[in-house]
Amino acid sequence: MKIAIMGYGTIGSGVKEVLDMNRAQIEKKGGEGIEIKYILARKEHIPGVEDALVTTDFSVIENDPEVELVVESIGGIHPAYEYIKSCLEKGKHVVSSNKAVVDACGSKLIRTAKEHNCNFYFEASVGGGIPVIRTLYHNYAGENVTEITGILNGTTNFILTKMREEGSSFEDTLKEAQRLGYAERDPSADIDGFDTSRKTAILLSMTSGNRCRHEDIYTEGIRNVSDIDMAYAKALGYSIKLLGSVQTVEDKYFAYVAPMMVEEQDPLYPVNGVYNGIRIVGNCLGTTMLYGMGAGKLPTASAVVSDIIAAVRHKNNFQGIGWSDKMIEIEPMGGNAFRYFLRIEGTEEGIEKELKSYFVENGKVKVHVLPGRKDEFAIISDILFEEDFLARLSAFEDETGRRVFHYLRVNSASEE
Repeated sequence: MKIAIMGYGTIGSGVKEVLDMNRAQIEKKGGEGIEIKYILARKEHIPGVEDALVTTDFSVIENDPEVELVVESIGGIHPAYEYIKSCLEKGKHVVSSNKAVVDACGSKLIRTAKEHNCNFYFEASVGGGIPVIRTLYHNYAGENVTEITGILNGTTNFILTKMREEGSSFEDTLKEAQRLGYAERDPSADIDGFDTSRKTAILLSMTSGNRCRHEDIYTEGIRNVSDIDMAYAKALGYSIKLLGSVQTVEDKYFAYVAPMMVEEQDPLYPVNGVYNGIRIVGNCLGTTMLYGMGAGKLPTASAVVSDIIAAVRHKNNFQGIGWSDKMIEIEPMGGNAFRYFLRIEGTEEGIEKELKSYFVENGKVKVHVLPGRKDEFAIISDILFEEDFLARLSAFEDETGRRVFHYLRVNSASEE
């Protein structure tokens, strides 16, 4: 099979490297040879690549009937969407690692692939080298998946891990992540949760079989997580992770992205550094965990190559991985229930009654104070619906005159 690679940055070059490195194994598993005929790039010369392979003109790829598969690693929505759509309309299989275009246009591209009896694969769009898409579609095809919760962004996990291990501030750790190349110069897509939100939307679309918009998912990043929050979490036996979560309860869908305090019993607790972890709960299977490199040149390229092999194997039939055009409605964030970690101004003296009335009705209030601090204390609330919690929080501050400096949701896997 002759293929083209569109975009020759980190992922595109990684795909060529994996194909060259593991060619014999890849071609044996695919059942035929795989030849790169074109590489679409902005410039006519790429160091280390034969000039004969390089083109700056998409139409050369689009109109060449010998090209049966195209790898899209351009990034962004435009012109990636138009290029993918055109290739599918000409019956070419397309493999993409582009979460933005899969999230925004996935249902349209899946429909186009079906209409032209070819395939649109996107394993690498979520979790890098972790095979979550194929796992959900094939391995868990007989499961009623009720929840997927994961650490889906390596940059934020690196930052939060370093803050926990070194006691450093968010600002200082972000600068280190940028220096090491884990965070972009403009890190907002990662640290504000938008990257995780897009991946969460893809996972919800996969599990529901219908389309959702990442804009409809409550999304909160990690900018407000402080070294003080992290010190409390460490002292209490928790770790703070940015989680993307989707849950199905009867016919209702819940989804959110937020920093959470994760307990030691949770399989996501030990997932550190740039690694990703995805916890999947099925009605028959129970809880399983996928773990691995969620980004990086070769791990992501490996996932792309696995899609290439799948396309070679199924080059004459549409596989149907994906979801329909039907839009689902995501329940408001207020309908989710959590325990809450709260950092409260002053000491607990004089407000014990209010603490119990608003936050800890079912048992004794356990107060936590960091060594050397006299200006604040912390508690963990009962399980409350978010809408109710926010109302209680406002009423507590009004009645006591005490500020709640920060709160974090507590993700307790043992209570699920």
